[in-house]
Amino acid sequence: MVSEVFQPPSPAAVPVANPRQILATRDLAALNERSNLEGSVRLTAHLAIIGLSGYLWGTGSTWLALPSLFLYGISLAFMFCAMHECAHRTAFANAKLNDGAAWFAGLLSFYNSTFYRRYHKWHHRYTRIAGKDPELGDLEPENVLQYLWQLSGIPWWQGKIVGHLKTAFGQLDNCYFLPEATHAEVIRSTRLQLGIGVAIALISTTLGHPWFLAKYWLLPLAVGQPFLRFILLAEHTGCSSDDNPLTNTRTTLTLSPLQLLMWNMSYHTEHHLYPSIPFHRLPKAHQQLKTHFAHIEPGYLNVNQKIVAAFK
Repeated sequence: MVSEVFQPPSPAAVPVANPRQILATRDLAALNERSNLEGSVRLTAHLAIIGLSGYLWGTGSTWLALPSLFLYGISLAFMFCAMHECAHRTAFANAKLNDGAAWFAGLLSFYNSTFYRRYHKWHHRYTRIAGKDPELGDLEPENVLQYLWQLSGIPWWQGKIVGHLKTAFGQLDNCYFLPEATHAEVIRSTRLQLGIGVAIALISTTLGHPWFLAKYWLLPLAVGQPFLRFILLAEHTGCSSDDNPLTNTRTTLTLSPLQLLMWNMSYHTEHHLYPSIPFHRLPKAHQQLKTHFAHIEPGYLNVNQKIVAAFK
């Protein structure tokens, strides 16, 4: 199995009594500044990549179609990152913009933001705490076969299809992170999302394009999922199983194009330490906080190599 912490804390890590009081109130207030402009520019850029790569996938020559499919699939799957940021209501200064963009991003990436917002709130409140963090319900790989199974995206597809259908039929008994007062809203939102998918399939079939949804959504999303799994495995795998955000979460330094599609989510320790900081301020927060972190890795390939090397 993967060791609880597969690498010792960085010698540069500076211990603190209360991790969430590292930043002074004034410094945190400056980092917390949200911007409709920053959110709009990033969302427009992300959608432009999806649109251009999708167009080239659908109409490009053979030699261009395959790389376009990979970029299209990755950018489509990484709309999860846009939904994640908007679900925190930090992508935009306007709450309605956050909620609308989160729902749309979830539609593209096969998440439901109404459900995810409550689910993810519990993940932040009880990060890595067994029995409380809902993300621990996802299998953490203990050998190479489990690792490859996770990367395939198949468990994710199974979880999403079953989860969406159960939610649509009102089966929320095991969703302890959903207050009962939110059940009707979550059910309604999920039904609407699934209804849109069904409507697109019916309309495209009527218009003579029965494979439209498969070609422009199912296949690309299936291609992009392994890349997203590769990224998400790095966030907490091998980190401490306690409530210390300086040791239970990992920041991974990566290239600017990937940061763009990830909405800077690679600065994950910063995000868990101060979820109120919007994506465009996370690089600055990193400079102020990095000396306190136990896990900072130079690249996702490096992290995943260490995850595999730690299997016993």
